[in-house]
Parts: sequence; C-alpha cells; structure tokens
Amino acid sequence: MLDQQQIALAITGASGAPYAKRLLQVLLKQGLTVHLMISTAGRIVLADELNWKLPARASDVQEKLSQEFDCVPEQLQVYGEQQWSSPLASGSHRVPAMIVCPCTMGTLSAIACGQSDNLINRAADVMLKEDRKLIVVPREAPFSVIHLENMLKLAKLGVCILPPNPGFYFNPTSLAEVVDFVVARILDQAKIEHDLMPRWGSNGLFGIRR
Repeated sequence: MLDQQQIALAITGASGAPYAKRLLQVLLKQGLTVHLMISTAGRIVLADELNWKLPARASDVQEKLSQEFDCVPEQLQVYGEQQWSSPLASGSHRVPAMIVCPCTMGTLSAIACGQSDNLINRAADVMLKEDRKLIVVPREAPFSVIHLENMLKLAKLGVCILPPNPGFYFNPTSLAEVVDFVVARILDQAKIEHDLMPRWGSNGLFGIRR
C-alpha cells in the first residue's frame, strides 16, 4: 500500500534552485515526509543561486534543513548520491510520487535511458517500473533535439514534463510570486493540496484576487 503522505524530491545541478527550496518548504509545511536527494552539482547550484551551503554528510544536511524549516527530523529523510541502502532504490518502498526539480539534461537523459548509476537515477527508474508518478522540471531553455526527444520518450511513458514556465496573467509583483506559480503547478501534478495561488475563475473576471 502506497503512503500518500510521503514524496521523493531530487535536486540536480540545473538552474532553478529557488523552485527547489520553495517546493521543499511547502511539502514539509504540508506535513509530508520528504525523501530528499541532492546531486553533487545540485549542491553547487544551491550555493551559487541561494548561497545555501550544505554540509557534506547527508545526516548533517538532514539536521540543518530540519532546523531551517522547523520540522521534526523524521519528516525529512536525506540520502547520499550513492546511498543504495535508501528505500527509494527498491520498488518495495511506499513512496507514490517523485519530483526532479530542477532537472539537468544529463539526469533527463539518464532516466530516459534507464541508466541507474546514482540514487536519483535509480529512484526515477523505480518510479517508472512501478508505474508511479514521476514529475520532471527541466532546466531553462533552449532545448536541443536530443533534449526534446528524451522528454518525448519519457512523456510517452507517463512522466509529467513540467518546464518552469510561469504565466503572467495574475500580474506578479515579485520574484516570489513567480516562483510560487511554478511550485503550485508542480504540487497540482503531484495531487498535493495548497493555497499558493488562487484558482482560475475563483475570484474576479480572471480568477485573480484584486
């Protein structure tokens, strides 16, 4: 039986660290247990884009982020890049969905080819073979034909390809609102309730709170 209160989140070395941090914050705030994986390149991007410098050991990352987001340690499970003892490496785990945000084109290619050379790629491969929800948030445009072919290949397998392209019909006034727009779309695909954005048609002519 899958546990709808659990979710896997992978952060790789593509631009888009603000999406990843906000997504993690919201998932924890919603009370979900988050199984977090951060690639080596992902750590570099987090430091570059957010000045978010994480410890080397997964256990120390878990402690630091648990304190930062004010959650109990058991709610956040952090795994090393080669930690094959992680439950995510097996289809017997109870996690129903996985999000890769942001996703490098190298990670995208590895997933599309079934190359399970690290825990992130292996966990994504498990989601595919077990027919579970996999959401991929690719890095910024442009995309080559190879990138698009890999996305199409995964889309045909049921993977949600969700480029972080924000809409502007809600007249954002801050970067935080733009980030929340994208995170809201990810949460919708993961079937996780949230109140980050008003629903279209909920208030006013265009569904936007005035």
